[in-house]
Amino acid sequence: MLTLPERILFLLLAALSLYFAYTGFRRVYRAIRRGRPEARFDRLPQRVGRAIWLTLTQQTVFKRRPWVSLLHAFVFYGFVSYLLVNLVDLLEGFIPFHPRGGAWNPFNLLADLLTAAILVGILGLMVRRYLTAPQDFTWNPKVPLHERVRRGIPTDSAIVGGFIAFHVGSRLLHKSAALAQGEPDPFQPVASLLASGLAGLSPQGLVLLEHLFWWGALGSILLFLPYFPRSKHIHLFLAPVNLAFGQERPGALQPLDFEREERFGAERLEDLSWKRLLDAYACIMCNRCQEACPAYATGKALSPAAILISERYELNGILRDFASGKESPRPLMDFALNGEALWACTTCLACVEVCPVGNEPMLHILDVRRAKVLMEGEFPQELNNAFRGMERAGNPWGIGQDKRLDWAEGLAVPTVEEKPHPEVLYWVGCAPSYDPRAQRIARSMVEILNASGVDWAVLGRRERCTGDAARRAGNEYLFFQLAAENVETLNGVAPKTILTTCPHCFHTLANEYRDFGGAYRVVHHSQFIAELLRSGKLRVSEEARRVVFHDPCYLGRHNGVYEAPREALKGAGLELLEPPRNRERGFCCGAGGAQFWKEEEPGAMRVSQNRYRELKGTGAEVIATGCPFCMAMMNVEVAQDEAPPEVLDLAELVARGLKA
Repeated sequence: MLTLPERILFLLLAALSLYFAYTGFRRVYRAIRRGRPEARFDRLPQRVGRAIWLTLTQQTVFKRRPWVSLLHAFVFYGFVSYLLVNLVDLLEGFIPFHPRGGAWNPFNLLADLLTAAILVGILGLMVRRYLTAPQDFTWNPKVPLHERVRRGIPTDSAIVGGFIAFHVGSRLLHKSAALAQGEPDPFQPVASLLASGLAGLSPQGLVLLEHLFWWGALGSILLFLPYFPRSKHIHLFLAPVNLAFGQERPGALQPLDFEREERFGAERLEDLSWKRLLDAYACIMCNRCQEACPAYATGKALSPAAILISERYELNGILRDFASGKESPRPLMDFALNGEALWACTTCLACVEVCPVGNEPMLHILDVRRAKVLMEGEFPQELNNAFRGMERAGNPWGIGQDKRLDWAEGLAVPTVEEKPHPEVLYWVGCAPSYDPRAQRIARSMVEILNASGVDWAVLGRRERCTGDAARRAGNEYLFFQLAAENVETLNGVAPKTILTTCPHCFHTLANEYRDFGGAYRVVHHSQFIAELLRSGKLRVSEEARRVVFHDPCYLGRHNGVYEAPREALKGAGLELLEPPRNRERGFCCGAGGAQFWKEEEPGAMRVSQNRYRELKGTGAEVIATGCPFCMAMMNVEVAQDEAPPEVLDLAELVARGLKA
């Protein structure tokens, strides 16, 4: 179809386009490689297979916004097929053949229908962005943003959307003009329909249109390719890569090497790991993480999306220099986030769980916290008391270790001194040891353990804080000290099972102490109680009260434990209600990420207030919790409510119904 001069011109333009595209992609690759090393290459075949499966099924995209996800799926599946479609169209321009009839029929039918699907998808997405303009695309005025973001995203989206619509539309019209010169093709129904509208044109006009739209379809690719590495469309290639390198437990932090490293945390872009820099380029800028963030939902300055998007715009602005090894010109705190945003994060993992491309915004925040605490000594002053208490007394309350077993007064509570190697070691935790209200959880667990007949004991005064709050606040060195001491103690006892009532202890002992030589079987008390009820070792009386369960973030999203607490509550005969946001979509209580030990950042409301209203709105008589900190946050709201529901841990509810 192309003349010889056109073929030469196309090949020259293609060579030029591919050169600039290659240069851009190479810079992106080199920029990502500048990130700090991070161990993410284990089980590589399984990682790649999982990433391919998630990408092809679009499972992560369809987690939220089903109609928008459907439009995205139209575009995605169409473009996957267009890799072959464009190749066939290219050959058609250079080689005199017409891919119609016979074996080409299935190909043409699929190409025709997916062409229409892409156009429906991209036009629907553009209407949504530019005409209906939902809150998804905005930020509250408090959110810190890179100076280029507010104008850059609409421009970039227009370029990408315009390219897709023009490219695919040109291809459709190219086929329509070709069909108008002969008979309609039942295997190209959409193109044939448009061809009927071109039937009145002269043969010369149809040939010209076919020619022009071929150039429109294939030529637009050559124009777009050099821009591709700088656009949001790069996620098409980098999202599957990012999904491949995700962590099985993304909330489990990797330890710092205090002997070899000189700088800790992230002050500048080059201090981030390569996976964090990959996050910035894989981001599709959909703001789903922002939508799920409890801090943003309550009017705080934190937007997980804004952090990654700002990093991306900064990288694009300095890409040539950064890729060549030069230092980035300014700290992350100057363009990606500020103090309010940094310390508002509850580490609830909602931003990670909801991200369709495998980004981990929470870890970006914790990297910056580490730098602030370890390198600069800057953190909210309220955390001083918690840090000092953990360091000197082994708990954030700062109460002496000699008081650690006072909660058990009057109860039959064996210690490891009496039973050196129990089958079940009950890790009480700091809150049930020292907080008067949470002590009732521990006392209820003693009743349950003694009624079940299991062989158990506690560490007593040898137990110290796991260090979760210190680590989430960025004080990795304090966490390291506590972890090393606890692992030495636990390895000496060598229990078959460690039982916890605090999801933060559960997560830390099960997932993070492995890096310090402590590999244990750890169960949360909801799992333990559910198993006791299932096996008949625990019998409870019927209870008719209506209960709504609040999913703790560190039990649910961080560790995937959703059914056990519900099974335990139902096993106790309770009528279980569900709040609108439950399981993976559960909303944080506001205590995580060391928030419990500091003042909450200013916003429209407290995170706990938002959650409490939802739980009370179910009409339940009891709010059931599985975490002492969740309980404390709900009780803050109960104290300000004239007609509150009762707040009880599931252990308390089960213990109340124990049969002799």
